[in-house]
Amino acid sequence: MPTYNKLVRDRIPEIIAETGKNYSTRILDQEEFILELKKKSIEELDEYLNTNNDEKAIEELADLLEVLHALAETHGVSIEKVEELRKQKAKKRGSFKEKIYLFEVKE
Repeated sequence: MPTYNKLVRDRIPEIIAETGKNYSTRILDQEEFILELKKKSIEELDEYLNTNNDEKAIEELADLLEVLHALAETHGVSIEKVEELRKQKAKKRGSFKEKIYLFEVKE
């Protein structure tokens, strides 16, 4: 049986059980959960970076967004609050729509 040692979505054990396979899990404490979510965010971002078509890229972005939802909750806010802050920062500092690439700033 393969060893994963990673955070998985809530229904993964149920899906594994439906295949007739055995598995082992445990519930993480809050500190472990945050650490594993951070690891999961890197995993999902890496999967996104390694996509080669729009369909797969969008799927990986959805996975990354799910992790962001969970991370927001661990910090006691909703994703809507994070989105509100994102909008405030975009208004103040801009977003990335203009595709500006900064080379240097001279004194």
